[in-house]
Amino acid sequence: MSKLSNIDPQDSDIQVESSNRDPNVPTVAAYPLVSLTEGVVLPDMVVTITVTTPEARAAAAAADPANGGTDLLILAPAGRAVGVLAKIENRHDDTLTIRARQRVRLGAGITSTGGSSADDTLLIEGHPIAELADAPEVPDLAQEYRALAEALLTRIGGRRMAMILRELNSPGALADSIAYWPELSHEQRVAVLETHTVSERLRLGIGWLRDALTDLEVREQIAGEVTNDLDDAQRKAILRRQLAAIRKELGEDSSGAAGDYRERLDALELPDKVRTAVEEEIGRMERTSEESMEAGWLRTWLDVTLGLPWNNRTVDNLDLVDAKAALDRDHTGLDDVKDRLIEFLAVRKLREQRGHATDRRAGVLLALVGPPGVGKTSLGESVASALGRSFVRVALGGIRDEAEIRGHRRTYVGARPGRIVRAIQEGGTMNPVVLLDEIDKIGNGWQGDPTAALLEVLDPAQNKSFRDHYLEFEFDLSEAIFIATANTLDTIPGPLLDRLEVIDLDGYTEREKTVIARDHLLPKLLERNGLTADDVTFTDEALATISGDYSTGLGVRRLERLIDRALRKIAARLAGAAPTTTPIEVGRDDLTELLGPNRPREYVADRIDRPGIVAGLAVTGSGGDVLYVEAALVPGEGEPTVTGQLGDVMKESVKIAQSVVAGRGLVVPPGHQLHVHFPAGAVPKDGPSAGVTLVTALTSLLSDTPARPSVAMTGEITLHGRVLPIGGVKQKLLAAHRGGVREVLIPKANAADLDDV
Repeated sequence: MSKLSNIDPQDSDIQVESSNRDPNVPTVAAYPLVSLTEGVVLPDMVVTITVTTPEARAAAAAADPANGGTDLLILAPAGRAVGVLAKIENRHDDTLTIRARQRVRLGAGITSTGGSSADDTLLIEGHPIAELADAPEVPDLAQEYRALAEALLTRIGGRRMAMILRELNSPGALADSIAYWPELSHEQRVAVLETHTVSERLRLGIGWLRDALTDLEVREQIAGEVTNDLDDAQRKAILRRQLAAIRKELGEDSSGAAGDYRERLDALELPDKVRTAVEEEIGRMERTSEESMEAGWLRTWLDVTLGLPWNNRTVDNLDLVDAKAALDRDHTGLDDVKDRLIEFLAVRKLREQRGHATDRRAGVLLALVGPPGVGKTSLGESVASALGRSFVRVALGGIRDEAEIRGHRRTYVGARPGRIVRAIQEGGTMNPVVLLDEIDKIGNGWQGDPTAALLEVLDPAQNKSFRDHYLEFEFDLSEAIFIATANTLDTIPGPLLDRLEVIDLDGYTEREKTVIARDHLLPKLLERNGLTADDVTFTDEALATISGDYSTGLGVRRLERLIDRALRKIAARLAGAAPTTTPIEVGRDDLTELLGPNRPREYVADRIDRPGIVAGLAVTGSGGDVLYVEAALVPGEGEPTVTGQLGDVMKESVKIAQSVVAGRGLVVPPGHQLHVHFPAGAVPKDGPSAGVTLVTALTSLLSDTPARPSVAMTGEITLHGRVLPIGGVKQKLLAAHRGGVREVLIPKANAADLDDV
């Protein structure tokens, strides 16, 4: 009982049907109303409630004959307008035993929350009276209900309940008995309570009983089928054991599948340790029942192990001229990568010519680092093509589970080798080119650190004995060429980075992008769009404009999309026009129609128009960029205000720069404070290389002298004004060139980096 409330005797009446009325219940009265949050009470039910709240005690006291009550209460589900009139049979402290008698319908203004109005009434069930047990269809419905209920109780073993059911002679009581069915929901029991006519209650019960019988039949059918399947499996298991015994008596081979695995093992040249491990597992399989789970694990492990390309190796193309030509054919520039691969081939060629054994530590472990779109991933395919090796790409971005690299223990459901072993299996040879893509985007999770698992893979001194958790034996990876790609080195752990030979791909100049568009992208995109060079040609000026004005960044991915968009529009024009033999020539003036207006370039000179603004240079994940520093004096006192979503290192650079200029006599005037802002506030920025730019901006502001608009700068500065070297010189210089800068100040220690520009 969750809530009790009293009904004032003047608020309502209770009318009792003459055909079903208890003579001890007055026709007009008012009783305490009990709201039930759980359970439904129907006529003839006996319930026990505990009086725990002040409202409940007040209601119990109001019903007490000692206080002028009649021991009568109304029990109704919360929020419902129908309940039952019940009599308190026994009182013991705060516990009441109550017997329900008749249904009661609360008036429109009275609910089981206790609300009431003066003119509302309570009606005992049966309105009109003719709809009660006197309805002509009630006997037939009662007979059908009784038959269904007894059938259900008999099938579920409720013989005692079936006997009690036979003793119910009243159709109303028989209809209410459905509420004792344990699988009935609360809403269904409320529906039984609120249905005052016996015929409708019987129909409800008949429908639910039919559903329960149907559900029971379906369950029994499924259980029977499962039992039959189990019996059949057991019978087959016994027959297999008998067959094995018969074969053993006849001296025939009883190993079955084990014999097939032994034949596959004999056909392979395996390391001794691997052969021993495979033989042990085949022996275990022979001693294991075929029906056991372990037998399935053993078969899967043997299939994976014997399916590895143990004896397959491709022969390297050691013709250095052909290899260099293949690399040049697929990529423009990237000379560092090409030279490193040619050196690798030259060493292998010399060792082969002079009869030296293969050096297990002579593998290639490269890391191609550069902004998106410069061709890092596609370069791996070109390397494989130039060497005549198979190529496999392993996407590492977002991996957080160490088992993705080392594999899962085979006791786990769905266990399999890690991605490295699966890459060798996919490549079909023991010496493929394996591209570890996006190695800088591996994450750490509670499952372990995948980068730590890569330490053994990428160490030439260790990967000849790589141990995968699934295989559980040493696996030689030293013949494979591993090429990792990354956009930045900052997120690669130091021990892993120490094992890689890093080659920076700083991106392309506009001239290089134009050559790439003409020699590589345009032929590929013509074929993709169903066109030929006889249909469309681009002038060099058009390609240069797309490369410089439409395509920003150091990569060529956006450049490729722009050319593809132009070709699609031309293809749509040709498909709807009459055939022509004259090729369409796309010039610079046609680009606005094909690609829309280009975004005007923002030149540094347009931004530096007053003291306190200086152009710096930075390297982001997408290449170099011009980083402006704006300084201003504002009223106030205290530390400088720094804005622009900066990291801790750059915030410290602001303080260092202020100290440097203050040491040279340039101080903030009294009553003012510095505000230093780095535009593009939505882009996170950090690093020490803006030190020189900050010193120049503060010097320009405090001396009221504008900086030269044609100059950009980069470099870390110390507290005593010494300029330290920085990284990413080429990318920064390319960004300065795009911004119209003609002079760039770099640390003297970076002079050697100019050879790469």
